[in-house]
Amino acid sequence: MDATTLYSIGELSRRTGLSVRTIRFYSDSGVVAPTTRSPAGYRLYDLDALRRLELLRTLRELGIDLATIQRVMDRELSVAEVAAAHAEAVDVQIRALQLRRSVLQVVAGRGSDPEETTLMHKLTQLSVEERRRLIDDFVEGTFGTVDADLTAVAMVRAAAPDLPDDPSSEQVAAWVEIVELVSDDAFRTRMRRMALHQATGHTPAIETEVGEELMTFTRQQVTEAMESGIDPLTDRAAPVIDDLVERFSEVFGHAADKEFRDWMARRFEEAHDPKVDRYWRLVWIVNGWQVVPNLVPVYSWLIQALRMDRDL
Repeated sequence: MDATTLYSIGELSRRTGLSVRTIRFYSDSGVVAPTTRSPAGYRLYDLDALRRLELLRTLRELGIDLATIQRVMDRELSVAEVAAAHAEAVDVQIRALQLRRSVLQVVAGRGSDPEETTLMHKLTQLSVEERRRLIDDFVEGTFGTVDADLTAVAMVRAAAPDLPDDPSSEQVAAWVEIVELVSDDAFRTRMRRMALHQATGHTPAIETEVGEELMTFTRQQVTEAMESGIDPLTDRAAPVIDDLVERFSEVFGHAADKEFRDWMARRFEEAHDPKVDRYWRLVWIVNGWQVVPNLVPVYSWLIQALRMDRDL
């Protein structure tokens, strides 16, 4: 192979693996023009044309359109510039495919009906601005009153859910559940009440009665149980809850029996809303947070464990 060798379309086809028809199309398009013609009128190509054709094949296999390739051949664009732009476009496609996969996994896992599947797809297709507006509407509808506590509003805004570009199936499911919650007027009322409670620093009566030391210990034990993946409705929760009930019963001078457990559960339920706790847990999932200080929903776990029916 040397610079003076001329090749027919058939020879180019054998060297590049492209069909004669494809090479002829590229030649007619002017992307790889023939170097000259034989006395009989057949197109002939030199070494430079062969190399252009090999580059063209490579770029096409990478998904780059013919018009852009023509600009590369004409030296209007460098291969590096095209590769960078195309890599960015591929990233967008990958994120779209990952999102589609996550939605399909959630649909399959939840056994969603056609209506829920359609809703889920629409919610995940919202733009970043549309998702932000949806949460802003929730905050405004929940706290947009003259007597709204600014600290509570700031707390909710600072921890707003933000679905990533390439969410996992768990994040998609959490995002859909959040949208369902924030669209519910009853939940907004509960959220406003609990956020105000947290922002004002009001301590529930049962926490005041047992003291900060025991409540700090309780939060630590329940948080560790949650982070260890212990379900409050299983026997694995028994050692944790039995120890806490024993400690509380000593403070209140009551037997650590089922009656006392039910009483504890009612007292904690008065001050902590499980739906609001659920909202915060979903926000962590969507945002990919591990732990959010002061927002761990320990009470939801604690109440469920206290109400778990088992032989004492």
